[in-house]
Amino acid sequence: MAKRLVLITGASAGIGTEFARQYAARGWDLALTARRADRLEALAKELKADAEVEILIIPKDLGEDGAVDAILKEISDAGRQVDGIVNNAGYGLAGTFFNTSWDDQAAFLQVLFTAPCELVHKALPGMKARNYGRIVNVASLAGYTPGSNGHTLYAPVKSAMIKFSESVHAEAEAMDADIHCTALCPGFTWTEFHDVNGTREMTKESPDWLWMEAQPVVEAGIEAVTRGQPVCVPGPVNKGLAALSRVLPEPIGRAVMKAQSKRFRKTDTA
Repeated sequence: MAKRLVLITGASAGIGTEFARQYAARGWDLALTARRADRLEALAKELKADAEVEILIIPKDLGEDGAVDAILKEISDAGRQVDGIVNNAGYGLAGTFFNTSWDDQAAFLQVLFTAPCELVHKALPGMKARNYGRIVNVASLAGYTPGSNGHTLYAPVKSAMIKFSESVHAEAEAMDADIHCTALCPGFTWTEFHDVNGTREMTKESPDWLWMEAQPVVEAGIEAVTRGQPVCVPGPVNKGLAALSRVLPEPIGRAVMKAQSKRFRKTDTA
């Protein structure tokens, strides 16, 4: 019987690449999707050299209409089924709501929220029929914080992904199904993310103790979804910040965010 297969979006770099490495090491077959086919092919070559895994390469842009259906069709046409999902694809849209276009904001929502929800919704019937599924939605510690000056929809979307994951987990639990859904909420993580959104220089102002490497972040996420934990905040510093955000009076939280936004939010898109 074929091994279980996990679909990983945004697999061409950073946390997505690390998810591919760790799932391959655990014996899962992979369906890797991202916009950059060359990156996916290089990753597949690396992973096949280290583990006996089948890898499907599916270059797609989740911002395009019909991308989710096209991805699932390629998996089905290959005679495979989706046993696990890692919704990792994403980026930070620099600028404020005042100086960015709606087209850019709409594309952001499509990639970071609508497409992940659609993917889970369309994969769930098969998971329910087989009574097995593992879903990791990569959210963020930003989902716990007040809104910031710049990157306007990032924190709201990540907050929504946390609630979405909790609801899917609760619904599966109510059906007594072996389907686990986890929101992984990393804080600052060393990846290409900050190069893409133009904040790499800004991150150098942050103390090293705020940062984690991708490897322990991903390991925590996989362990959490395996044991059925609906939300995972990796690392003691991030756990402390998440706990603080829950008890800090809202006016103080907003004041702190206002003072710190300029250190990690790029408001000028020129």
